[in-house]
Amino acid sequence: MTSLALGHSRRGGDSWTVLATLVFSVGWTATAIGQDRPNSVDAIDPQHPLAQPIEHARKAREVLDGVKDYTAIFSKQEMIGQQLKKTSMNLKFREEPFSVYMQFGKPYEGREVIYVAGANKNMLLAHDTGVRAILGGTVSLDPESNQAMEDNRYPVTMLGLRKMVERIIEQWEAEGKFGETNVKYFPNAKLGADVSCRVIESSHPQPRKQFKFQMTRLYIDKATGIAIRVEQYGFPQRGEKTSPLVEEYTYMSLKTNAGLTDADFDAKNTNYAFPQ
Repeated sequence: MTSLALGHSRRGGDSWTVLATLVFSVGWTATAIGQDRPNSVDAIDPQHPLAQPIEHARKAREVLDGVKDYTAIFSKQEMIGQQLKKTSMNLKFREEPFSVYMQFGKPYEGREVIYVAGANKNMLLAHDTGVRAILGGTVSLDPESNQAMEDNRYPVTMLGLRKMVERIIEQWEAEGKFGETNVKYFPNAKLGADVSCRVIESSHPQPRKQFKFQMTRLYIDKATGIAIRVEQYGFPQRGEKTSPLVEEYTYMSLKTNAGLTDADFDAKNTNYAFPQ
């Protein structure tokens, strides 16, 4: 997987250099054990630690308004059951119509998947390699079926940079109605050897029903302003000292507006290995 270095959070005059460790409580009565009554106002108070992270995430989403398609090396780690499963793939993605092509690396090397909204009866097309390819050929699957969701936390319809950052915005907007939130900024993080990022980290000191994750990290590429990585950590279980990684998604070697065409999302493309 991609190596990374967060560097150090800093204090300073703007949110990228401030270590925010505020515990926010307004609009409800904070108690020592609960602190789970939401603010009665829908809008997040501008003094809440998550107010600025939400704005940074929205700006990263706005950058994608000018992106019609892209290619990337997409890697992910997901906790499936009690096992953290890792995989990577070459990805082609188009916004309109929503289109995905994936060529998998280990441990599913050679697998290909295509999904185009409105095409192929809204089914995804997939094939494996070796004996499984000979026996199964190309299969057509409902994206949310058990077979398609095997070893996946989200369906293919939730893939992509925009969907990734929107999930974080929705999460932070929901969490921003409660207290017990700490925020750190890492302005000089690195992904791999040459991708400089700004990282926003939110965390919660205690497990609460309103917090799905104990810690969230959003990586924004300094050069492009695009959010290219998300990490989500769960609350430590009894006997654990660190927060376990639950899911991580990274888009590396990103090339935007690559000029992808219908042929890039066609199982009949002769550059692909779909059984004909």
